[in-house]
Amino acid sequence: MEKNNPIPQTHRTMNRRSFLRLSGMLGLGVASAGVLPVSAEAVKFNRKTYKVSKTRLAMGTFVSMTIIHPSRDKAEEAMALAFDEVSRLTGLMSRFDQATGVAQLNREGYIRDLPPEVIEVVEKSLYCYQLSSGCFDISVKPVVDLFMQKFGDGKNTPPTNTELAHALTLIGSDKIELKGRNIRFKKPGMGITLDGIAKGYIVDKASKLLTGHKIENHLINAGGDIRTVGSKGDKKPWAVAVQDPKKKGHYPDVIRMTDGAIATSGNYEVYFDREKMFHHIVDPHTGLSPELSTSVSVRANTATDADALSTSVFIMDPKKGTGFIDSNPGCECLVVARGGKIFKSAGWKSARA
Repeated sequence: MEKNNPIPQTHRTMNRRSFLRLSGMLGLGVASAGVLPVSAEAVKFNRKTYKVSKTRLAMGTFVSMTIIHPSRDKAEEAMALAFDEVSRLTGLMSRFDQATGVAQLNREGYIRDLPPEVIEVVEKSLYCYQLSSGCFDISVKPVVDLFMQKFGDGKNTPPTNTELAHALTLIGSDKIELKGRNIRFKKPGMGITLDGIAKGYIVDKASKLLTGHKIENHLINAGGDIRTVGSKGDKKPWAVAVQDPKKKGHYPDVIRMTDGAIATSGNYEVYFDREKMFHHIVDPHTGLSPELSTSVSVRANTATDADALSTSVFIMDPKKGTGFIDSNPGCECLVVARGGKIFKSAGWKSARA
């Protein structure tokens, strides 16, 4: 899918962990369906329904869809269309494919007539920037690029204070001018990355497509961005486990979901440096990686909101972050702080209770 893929040709010989680490670092549009096998399953759930599941690589992660439906053929047809939609939207949002509007904007600082889907994501991003007092900021690309420059190709040299200070002068979504379908940066050298919100948006769009094809019971999971509709069968809600930051299977919590979304942001997947001081979540105020939390899960009505809000809360102090979520109706969160202490918003409902 990448026309100008920054991954060297040797990536085809990487093991699965190395590939996911690199693709997660680089963001949307890096994964190729030809690198790892696609898994699929279609089984009779009960006398009246089938359970159809499939996993593919997209958006730099594993994307899984599960459908409960009376017709296996209709479920598979709708799922194929949903995966096509994921691929289409991923192509629009990629900053690595030099043919996309996002890449052109980053090169030239101005672009006209961006696709409406990209405009919708940018508009939502600017809203979240204001809502979170700048904690969610798509303009962190200069710092991300600096990290990749310093730690890429086997290098392990942290940026100097001067280099980081310069990159910070280019950050601030208040310096992004959006008029209709046109976007302009107010300062040369700025750039955006939609990695902190586009995945949730694409999950929502895929789910909307399934619903439009009368798939009333389904779950989509894109690397921790999850959207559920209906039930998993027999009118039972979907069970979703919050990822264990230590990867030992000790899930911080399990929740039940019907219609809604949950997204998790964590520092346990992708690090730029060997010492694990710089990871893929950047505090726009400091240019550094937040250290107070290891995992933030946010439940919201849409995966777009859950995606952006989980990143926002990860930047915040855990106590402040849970209070922030409490102030947003329809949202809930669970934060695993550094050291293991768990913070929950007032509305968080555990299936273990």
